[in-house]
Amino acid sequence: MENVDIVINSLVSGVLLGGVLALAALGLSIVLGVMGLVNLAHGELLIAGGYLMVFVMQPLGLSSLLALPLVAVLMAALAWPLQRYMLQPLADKPPESAMMTTFGLSIVLQNVYIMLFHADTRSIQFGNGVSSIQIGPVGFGRIYLIGFVLSIVVILAVHFLISRTAFGRDLRASASDPVAAAVNGVDVRRVHGWTFALGAACAGVGGVLIGSIFAFTPISGATYLLNAFAIVVLGGLGNIFGTLVGGLLLGVLQSLGGLMLGDGYRDLVGLVLLLLMLALRPQGLLGRKGG
Repeated sequence: MENVDIVINSLVSGVLLGGVLALAALGLSIVLGVMGLVNLAHGELLIAGGYLMVFVMQPLGLSSLLALPLVAVLMAALAWPLQRYMLQPLADKPPESAMMTTFGLSIVLQNVYIMLFHADTRSIQFGNGVSSIQIGPVGFGRIYLIGFVLSIVVILAVHFLISRTAFGRDLRASASDPVAAAVNGVDVRRVHGWTFALGAACAGVGGVLIGSIFAFTPISGATYLLNAFAIVVLGGLGNIFGTLVGGLLLGVLQSLGGLMLGDGYRDLVGLVLLLLMLALRPQGLLGRKGG
């Protein structure tokens, strides 16, 4: 009976963690789906959100809930010029050019983090998230529930933005056929700039929530980039709800993998899952073959 309770606790924690992982992957999925850009600096953008919270928001005495939207705004403001002056000039070049530029950016950001914040391990105190919740035999950290709820709210807000607003219409048109969109009056360059900013904002918020659950260092971004790729492949390129499903699945599998193999093997689960999906169903669980 005790073993059953442990498995149930692991499943619940995995689902709650999966929502946060889905938000962390959302920005990568949007940028890849709209711009066709494999952003290898996505993990560093996640870590940037964590550092903004630790060294900017919390020293100002801001509450965690108030600080989150400010982190999102700051991340968007930092990302827009990166896209405008580093990535946009490469729009007419082979896609490998922009991808390798983001790889170089990731290395630069890692070294900037080390210079500014050293290699120390950091964590984020998010309200009273350190306490736990016990419902019958099921127990989990309060931060898991807080992170899950906030992640779902942000994911739904992004879905509304993309599906119900003029910007979302332009974004969908640019993703479907940028040439036709431009002919019909859509400023594709502007859309790409704001898309990259939106992806960075989602990454920043996701980084704060992940940093509230796990400790992070200047080089932790690579791990979260791997998880984000696994989720995008699971859910299907550019599919918001597919990203959520992929995040939930990865969270559950990582929790079960950590339970059976030890916490040190959590990331191995994500890598194995990524390789299996690429080999067996590269269009994702919710994607269409040939789509």
